[in-house]
Amino acid sequence: MRLTEFWDRMDRHLGPAYSRTWAETQVVSGLGGRTVAEALAQGEHAKTVWRAVWAHLQLPASER
Repeated sequence: MRLTEFWDRMDRHLGPAYSRTWAETQVVSGLGGRTVAEALAQGEHAKTVWRAVWAHLQLPASER
């Protein structure tokens, strides 16, 4: 997954005005207690980060 697709999904589920803020402030346990922004900055693959966000937000299986 490319970062553009990742951010498109984040915008779709959280809204374009909120997704970046959420990514910088919400700690996700599936990312080892890091925020989305921290995980991406530390080199986690966008697909791995998306799966953690997907689980955290309890999105439907079709969105995985």
